[in-house]
Amino acid sequence: MAQAVQLARHGIYSTSPNPRVGCVIVNGSEVVGTGFHMKAGNDHAEIIALQQAGIKAQGSTCYVTLEPCIHTGKTPPCTPALISSGVVRVVAAMIDPNPRVNGKGLEQLNHIGIKAESGLLQKESVDLNAGFIKRMTRGMPHVRCKLASSIDGKIALANGNSKWISSEQSRLDVQRLRAESCAIMTGIGTVLADDPLLTVRDFNTLGRQPLRVIMDRQLRMPVTVRLLGQPGPVVVFTQSTDVARQEVLSAKGVKVVTIQTGSFLKQSLGYLAEKYEINEVLVEAGPELSGALIDAGLVDELIVYQAPVLLGNKSRSMLALPEYTQLAESISMTLSECRQIGGDLRIHYRLNQIG
Repeated sequence: MAQAVQLARHGIYSTSPNPRVGCVIVNGSEVVGTGFHMKAGNDHAEIIALQQAGIKAQGSTCYVTLEPCIHTGKTPPCTPALISSGVVRVVAAMIDPNPRVNGKGLEQLNHIGIKAESGLLQKESVDLNAGFIKRMTRGMPHVRCKLASSIDGKIALANGNSKWISSEQSRLDVQRLRAESCAIMTGIGTVLADDPLLTVRDFNTLGRQPLRVIMDRQLRMPVTVRLLGQPGPVVVFTQSTDVARQEVLSAKGVKVVTIQTGSFLKQSLGYLAEKYEINEVLVEAGPELSGALIDAGLVDELIVYQAPVLLGNKSRSMLALPEYTQLAESISMTLSECRQIGGDLRIHYRLNQIG
């Protein structure tokens, strides 16, 4: 199963909106077939492994990181292929959270006499598919918020100068985060101040570019920004009802979505999950949007690239959060990982909140 998990990682940049899945087929002490899902519409991991195994699949055990599917989507279901191959045992790391499966695949296999079970290296598979799981169970994407700061928690000098706080190695690591993500979200303030591209460079995503998402309540988005000249779709969420502005942006290929009821941020994230099947959102924004998302309980992970520099008391703070008068009101986090990237520290937190 550990090998299957490693195989699943080969699809980390390309499987969206599908989960990352690896499969290993063992007959006796021999690995007779391996496979991983690379891209939506391509064969699933089990099918590739079975094709490699051929007749050696008869009497074998199939180790797969996600319960085999029983429904037809862009590809046929996997359970009939497993049944016809002669596999006698199927071990899944985790149950598929998709309501169309959710235990039914293993149940079908057990019903016809193939021993099927789950739970081996479940945490590793869950960690690999946190976004897919959250979208399937809660109708929301998994949200990572990325920040670059000084040791004293500042992101820019008082005059706005922030290029570059983090190291070149850290900026390359951010490209990796972008490549893993289904969407990159920023605020209109960042667009106006920095004119970012928000594209993936230096990583092979099989031609897939993350959806670029701009949070723009007043619809101030110019049509001259650089990101509109890049490949891949752009979505702007707004509360403005200015039809003329919406038509101007639409003519440039921008999808404008107006959110007029409920929580602007939560409704926008829910829309991304429902309409675009977005599993993972990477937030690269200023202190206002990042702080608002965290305060609303909508961020699952916080990744801080901390540079070995002090910017001073009057510099711009990392997050704009409301004043807390009691420690009980503060937002708690769990340190997940800390490692050196170039001259910086990359500190990875998981937020202990549900939004």
